[in-house]
Amino acid sequence: MNISKENIDDLNAVIKLTVEKNDYETRVDTILKDYRKKANMPGFRPGKVPFGMIKKMYGKHVLADEVNKIVSEEISKYLSESELNILGEPLPSENQETIDFETQDSFSFNFDIAVAPEFEVKLSKREKLNYFSIEVTDEMLEQQVKQATGRFGTTETVEEAGEESMIKGDFVQLDQEGNVLEDGIKAEDVVISATNVQEDAKATLIGMKSDATVTVNPKNVFTDATQTSYMLKVTKEVAEQIDGDFQFTVKEISNYVPAELNQQLFDQVLGEGKATTEEEFKAQIKADLEKTLAFESEYKFTIDAKEKLMGKINIDLPEAFLKRWILTINHDNKDITPESLENDMPKYVEDLKWQLIKNEILKVNEIKIEEADVLEVAKKSAKMQFMQYGLTNIPEEHLENYAKDMMNQQEQRRNMAETAAQDKAIEFIKNAVKLEEKTISRDDFNKLFEKN
Repeated sequence: MNISKENIDDLNAVIKLTVEKNDYETRVDTILKDYRKKANMPGFRPGKVPFGMIKKMYGKHVLADEVNKIVSEEISKYLSESELNILGEPLPSENQETIDFETQDSFSFNFDIAVAPEFEVKLSKREKLNYFSIEVTDEMLEQQVKQATGRFGTTETVEEAGEESMIKGDFVQLDQEGNVLEDGIKAEDVVISATNVQEDAKATLIGMKSDATVTVNPKNVFTDATQTSYMLKVTKEVAEQIDGDFQFTVKEISNYVPAELNQQLFDQVLGEGKATTEEEFKAQIKADLEKTLAFESEYKFTIDAKEKLMGKINIDLPEAFLKRWILTINHDNKDITPESLENDMPKYVEDLKWQLIKNEILKVNEIKIEEADVLEVAKKSAKMQFMQYGLTNIPEEHLENYAKDMMNQQEQRRNMAETAAQDKAIEFIKNAVKLEEKTISRDDFNKLFEKN
């Protein structure tokens, strides 16, 4: 076995490897002998097929398979032992000579590799970065409280419809004389409200009472064919053709009543005993809102830190190799073509440079990613998912179990480990530079993302 590296330039090299007969002969013979033991051919007793016949039938295939295994094993071993920091994976050289497993007994292979560039990440308190916190206003707090009371509210039946009342009733189609069309469209228990109809139809609905009947044209009530289709329980194609009167008979009118600010609501929203007064409840809601907004502040800081470091650190990359590698690993993806890659390459390069910078920060400063770090990311992700459904008081035990289930998914775990690595790199940057902390309004914060 002979393996070596030949440098092309600072970023590109070739690994040359030669597999000799004594490297593979024993392995190949062992496999062929095992084939012979299991062979069952006409004219021969089981296990008594001549070895030469077995070798003739399977030798070339087994040889190719074992040589390829040896090449893969030796390349991996060489990269590990030499501690080469490479980008992507080794690729067969484009000038690789043809291998003939029929006639050769010594095989030479060339693999192109991309060597990761060397650079330094220098940070000090002379570097300044803004850290923007979003101000929690009284209006924002009241909106959160309103959402909480609305989420646990109840409905009550009323006699007369108001602007936000839910009106349940039946639609039946009428003919030109105003009579019920026997074979016409009928839709029962349709629920509508003045808040989701056209402006002119609101006056018709507001003030209606139970058992009242009104004649309307759906075209003048609903906002579009999609809503008409949903309400009248017909296809969109049928809805688009409707342009006549229907009779709507009210069956029930109800109003949604927000929950009261009491102990029951406090426990439902925050968990039992987390707040006992309205002031404590609002204080906890505000604290939770600040934590949620902190995610956005961290996201903005990450963007700014990335931009700062990418701008000050010059990193050259072997783009020709990287294009080959990306196309190779995505050969089954029809969306990634040489043409599309030309357009997307700047984004690939930017992502790779940032990845290299993060890794350098972690390596030089001996920052490790522990299992607890990945679990913490998983818990944050799980908590955000629950919050999307209005669930804010998930017990810690349930949250952790859900997070661990997420971590059992290999792809999710890999993404979470990457997020944990980025979080630690960003935290290091935050402590290494001088932070200019600024509290701004939600509107001003949103404007920070507008393109110039």
